[in-house]
Amino acid sequence: MGAEIFRDAWGIPHLRAGGVRELARAQGRVTARDRAWQLEVERHRAQGTSASFLGPEALPWDRFARRCLLADTARRCFAALEESDPETADWVGAYVDGVNEGLPEGASEEFGRTGLAPGRWEPWTPLTVWLSTHILFAGFPAKLWREHVAGHLGPDAVALFATDGPGTAGSNGWLVAGERTVTGQAVIAGDPHRFIEDPGVYQQIHLSCPEFDVVGLAVPGVPGIAHFGHTGTVAWAITNAMADYQDLYRERLRRTGAGVEALGPDGVWHRAARRTETIEVAGEEPAEVEVIETDRGPVVIGGPEGLDGDDPADPSGVPVAISLRHPPRVTAELGFGALLPLLRARRVADVDRALDAWVEPVNVVQAADTEGGLLHRVAGRVPVRAAANGTRLVPAWEPGHAWRGWHETPRAGLTDGVAVMANQRGPAAPLGVEFAPPHRADRIAELLAGKDRWSAADMPAIHTDTHLASAAPLLDRLAALDGLTPRAAALRDRLLRWDRRMDAGSTDAAAYAAVRTALVRRIAAHPAFAALAVPPAYPEVFQPWLYLPTRVGYALEHLLRAPGLYGVDRAAELRAAVEEVAAGEAPGTWGDTHRLAPWRALTGAGYDEPGLSGDHDCVLCTSAVPGVTDRAARGPAARYVWDLARREDSGWVVPFGAGGVPGSPHHRDQLPLWLRGELVPVVTDFTRLHKETDV
Repeated sequence: MGAEIFRDAWGIPHLRAGGVRELARAQGRVTARDRAWQLEVERHRAQGTSASFLGPEALPWDRFARRCLLADTARRCFAALEESDPETADWVGAYVDGVNEGLPEGASEEFGRTGLAPGRWEPWTPLTVWLSTHILFAGFPAKLWREHVAGHLGPDAVALFATDGPGTAGSNGWLVAGERTVTGQAVIAGDPHRFIEDPGVYQQIHLSCPEFDVVGLAVPGVPGIAHFGHTGTVAWAITNAMADYQDLYRERLRRTGAGVEALGPDGVWHRAARRTETIEVAGEEPAEVEVIETDRGPVVIGGPEGLDGDDPADPSGVPVAISLRHPPRVTAELGFGALLPLLRARRVADVDRALDAWVEPVNVVQAADTEGGLLHRVAGRVPVRAAANGTRLVPAWEPGHAWRGWHETPRAGLTDGVAVMANQRGPAAPLGVEFAPPHRADRIAELLAGKDRWSAADMPAIHTDTHLASAAPLLDRLAALDGLTPRAAALRDRLLRWDRRMDAGSTDAAAYAAVRTALVRRIAAHPAFAALAVPPAYPEVFQPWLYLPTRVGYALEHLLRAPGLYGVDRAAELRAAVEEVAAGEAPGTWGDTHRLAPWRALTGAGYDEPGLSGDHDCVLCTSAVPGVTDRAARGPAARYVWDLARREDSGWVVPFGAGGVPGSPHHRDQLPLWLRGELVPVVTDFTRLHKETDV
């Protein structure tokens, strides 16, 4: 038997094959047919060649990908996989065979617009895509921000801005044990928060062969189902653990007749690998990038001549560069050895064993099975090293900053039959530095405590909760204001009566957001923070972590609650913000400005995107950037509910649809459901599906 492709009413692919290898090939082929443009964009971004057809706007990322050695690391990891786990390596190769077969069939109008022809995937390409997707997941650029703050305001100021920040990762996830459900079997639910992309970053898929039958959310370009899956007898899901497993080193480099050397912690200059690569740029001359790797890792900022700006952390005046050290580059392992065992899992113990091989990103995993087994653990590699490595840049030429093995991954239990993770401090606390505020986790726990028994059908009400607990510090200070003009006083009183729900149709939520924006801008413009307003001249890809209004916006809660704020009169600034909003045109509804802003590789292919409920610290986490824009580029990249009592009572949804081709029937057909918080039913009975083709 070869393989068969079926579809449900939403165009979601359901694949059935006679064996594991044939199934992987079918998954690759159907993914390429549905999402050829997305796959090729991701392949080129991972290889640092996307500017060749996307133009100069893509050049900063291509430089970063080249300097990070993403493709070379993937090759190393795949070569190691071939040695240690040839079955998985062959399975990945079968997926790639399917991608190469499907790409010509899936070529859409975007290829014609850019002049790009579908290319060829190599066996290691899925590993490159995985690396590219997750290289910034742990937010190592936040260390650049901490260095910037400490260099100008001192180390005590760093905590003021401690927050989940403008990172690319987040999630809600909760596990309700059978003792708290109407069926007596567990339910797992949640939603991963990522940049919303069109096509989406998750692919709903059903994979069936004699060895397993699994539904879940796959990453296009990567075989299997890594993060969210249900085999019928066991289900699992993840949230970002917020662990710190990537280090930045200040490097002293020098050029020699033979190349480049780096000063090591032993006081000796060591040869660094060095080469120059050429990046093709559509519409412009090619660009060159120098790629250097020291014994710590690839140099991602600067070079032998130093940084492109002052480094406040190195007052000696000696030129420095910055290198990145992360587990896959060190170990040549990426965790792909866990993918097949996850598909084959029957019980929680199987999921647990599979995840012992996990590397990156580091996740908190929740799993349950039909025999009552439960799992709540951290999975991934976090190095043991000095505490300073986890907070700021450390000098490569000083001893004491080497990695010394790996942390044991923590485990946790349930409380009153429930486990909740929303990137807050939890089981991963010993492994991280900054975590998300506790508001989302606390709110989910509060909602789950509201009744004794829950069903899978109840979970969307939690997905879509819009209560904003982080509004409290601003509103508390607002309540203390007096002497306002009549219009400002009316605005103050109105906000103090507000139910603190960030609903798209709420004018009160819009008014709150307007005051918050005005306050953030005033604090960011205050002379006390003038030194932070000019970020170091680091590459463009790091600038979101260094933009002062963004950092103030996400840290506003801390800044308002701190005992002092470097002479900033917060009452005066809030008074001015309220008066400013009151004197201007009355805000409309929150959804008027809080609109979906998905990332697309081609910026000209836009839509009139809808207004959204939610906000950064709501369970419905649709992230605006307070003080910068109300538009939401991040949010739930999928929602899922896994029912262990009956898999067919599970549900899932993605922001747009199963198809990646603009104008196709299933390109955006799930968007109305996603907006309303509804789910598409999970169908696993092949007799209820439409057979599309044999492959």
